Formats: sequence, C-alpha cells, structure tokens
Amino acid sequence: MERTWRWFGKKDKITLAMLNQIGVQGIVTALHNIPNGEVWPREQIHDLRSYIESYNMRWSVVESLPVSESIKYGGPDRDQLIENYKQSLRNLSAEGIHTICYNFMPVLDWARTDLSHDNPNGTTNLYFSHAQFAYFDIHILKRENAAADYSETVLEEVAKLKETLTEEDNHMLVENIIVKTQGFVSGNIKEGDAHPVELFRQLLDLYKGITKEQLRENMRYFLNAIMPVCNECDMYMCVHPDDPPFPILGLPRIVTGAEDIEWFLKAVDDPHNGFTFCAGSLSAGQHNNVVEMAKRFCDRTWFVHLRSCHIFPNGDFTEASHLGGRADLISLARIFEQCNPNLPMRVDHGMTMLGDEDRGYNAGYSFLGRMFALGQVQGILATVDRELGIEYKQPGFFE
Repeated sequence: MERTWRWFGKKDKITLAMLNQIGVQGIVTALHNIPNGEVWPREQIHDLRSYIESYNMRWSVVESLPVSESIKYGGPDRDQLIENYKQSLRNLSAEGIHTICYNFMPVLDWARTDLSHDNPNGTTNLYFSHAQFAYFDIHILKRENAAADYSETVLEEVAKLKETLTEEDNHMLVENIIVKTQGFVSGNIKEGDAHPVELFRQLLDLYKGITKEQLRENMRYFLNAIMPVCNECDMYMCVHPDDPPFPILGLPRIVTGAEDIEWFLKAVDDPHNGFTFCAGSLSAGQHNNVVEMAKRFCDRTWFVHLRSCHIFPNGDFTEASHLGGRADLISLARIFEQCNPNLPMRVDHGMTMLGDEDRGYNAGYSFLGRMFALGQVQGILATVDRELGIEYKQPGFFE
C-alpha cells in the first residue's frame, strides 16, 4: 500500500520536509481555506499539488471535499451545491487527483469526549465515554427527550457526573465534542465561534424529521447526481464510515456496519462509488467484525485507514496501539495487499507522546505518535509483502 499522511496545508506545524524523511509517499489533504459548498479553484489545487510534488511526494487523496449539510438533509439549494461539487471534481481531475474521501455524517464529523486520555505508559489517546457524551447531550445541549436514548446504566452514571462535574469540565466537554474535533477539518463550528452550543442546536434542528431512510435516499440522490462526472473524469468517491459507528444525538447514521455498506454500494452500483475502509471507526462498534468486512468489501475499497480501537466492558472505547485493539491490522494488511497492493493507506490517528502535547497539533494528529504508528505499520507491510512475494521499497534509501 502507498504510505500516506494527513497534512493540513502549508500552515501545518508538521512540514513536508519532515514527512519526506519518515517514509511518507503520498499526502492526504484539502483546500481548508475554501468555505463548504464553494467550488475549489483549479489554480489553488494546482498550487498545492505542485508544492507537494516539490518535496518528492504526490497529492494522493482529497480528505475531504466536504458534502454540505444541505445536501445531506435535502435543502432547497442542494442542486446548486451539487453542481459546485461536480465542478470541484472536474478541477481536481484536471490536476491528476482522482480519489475523494468524504463522509455523510450529519452535523458532526467525528465524536470523542476526551482528547487526551491517559494511557498506562504515559502517552494519551482519544477516548469516547458513553456517560460523558450522554451528560453533554442531556445537561449541556439539553436536547429534547435525550434521556430516552440511553440505558439505565448510563443514566445512573450521568446522575453521578451531574453532582461532580464543574463549569470548567462542562466547557471542556463542549470543546472536545463540538469544537476541537471539528474546526480544523472545515467543520460546521470553528474555534473562536461565539455560543457554539447554540450554533450546534441550530444545526441539529435542520435534521428534524430526517429518518435513516430519508438520509439514505439523500445520499443516493447525491451519488447519482455526481456519478456521470466521476465516470467522465475517473474520480473515485470513497465514503468514510460513521465515527463512532452508532446513532448519536438523535441523528440518523447510515454507514455504521456491513449492512449499511452493502446498501450504498448497491444503491449506486458503480466502481467509482466506493468505500474508505477506516478500521478504527469500524472497530469502535462491537457489532463489526472488521476482518470479515475487509474481505467482503476490499474490491470496492479505494482508501484505507489503518488504526484500531479497544472497547471496554461498559462500551466506552479508546484508540488502541496499531498492533493491538479489535481491528487486527496484520490480517487487514494481508487482505488489502492481496486485493489491491496499490491502495493509499494512512495510519490515521496516533498517540500523543514525547512532547507532542506541547506543539499545538490538531486533536489525534500528533507527529511523533503518528510516526511511531507509521513505523509499526511499515514493518507489518514489509513482512506481509515478503510473504506474498511483493517487492517492498522504503522511500529515501539506496537499494
């Protein structure tokens, strides 16, 4: 697989020169300065592509060309937004970029309650607590009838949290759930926005009455509309699974497991309609057998995120070591290297370690932690490739 890295543009504290030294072959990035729904100008695409290539790497995957909320809930301006999207696809294709990772998650791109959860070895990772998330939903967001969505066990924990959490704790939950995980990825809420909770409520209101079936139909509508351009320009759309892969905040979720994936692949049965196999997101759901899903969907997978989650007995989950957790990255490497050894792959998130926490990196996107993970995964790939008789080359070294 092609070793790629998510990079947040020229202002990223992690430079392309650094990435070139650690074996990165391809860059996963986006035009983060373009507001959601606007056309990506070819000139800006060309500038960024050329800059990446000047460091001996290529722009491998766009992550993400955002799908506007109005397209997801079926707003009156969705057709114009889809036309803008199609033009952005044409402009990317003209610059030789053909793989688009996107998501169809309403409002939230991904959700965690703790962005620096302590590990026994002194590092930290991203963490999701059902009780803390329910507390945010019920007592901070104050969503109508929110308590009905949670088990009695979780509600008991919420009652305890209500007695112990401070205003500072409440603020941190807001930051972790709806600000810090969203703002750096062209999200709906940015750091510095006034009244983020009220803004978030307004976004949720847009989905009132939208069922899982309606959201599916809106996804089908979007994909059918763009497929002619995808075929014309050879653009591979690969949807990211919902993270976490279960319903939250009363919102429908439509890419949570095997049945959902099977549905959207058949709904628009075109090879340009594919999947981002994010092993981390999928392994956060107890219902998902990640290895079996890789075998089932590898022929429609165009991008791979190799990371893993550990689920605790109470259902909370944390991002695990890339050699541990539920995802079994060694088995996944064997499956994808046999199915398509040229797929772009990134290790996705990593631990915060050895001073990463002081360098202002985006949540989940440390340098040393991801470099450590990439070293682990490169070792897996080198071993698997030798087993399969595939030539493995480490960039930057004489053979």
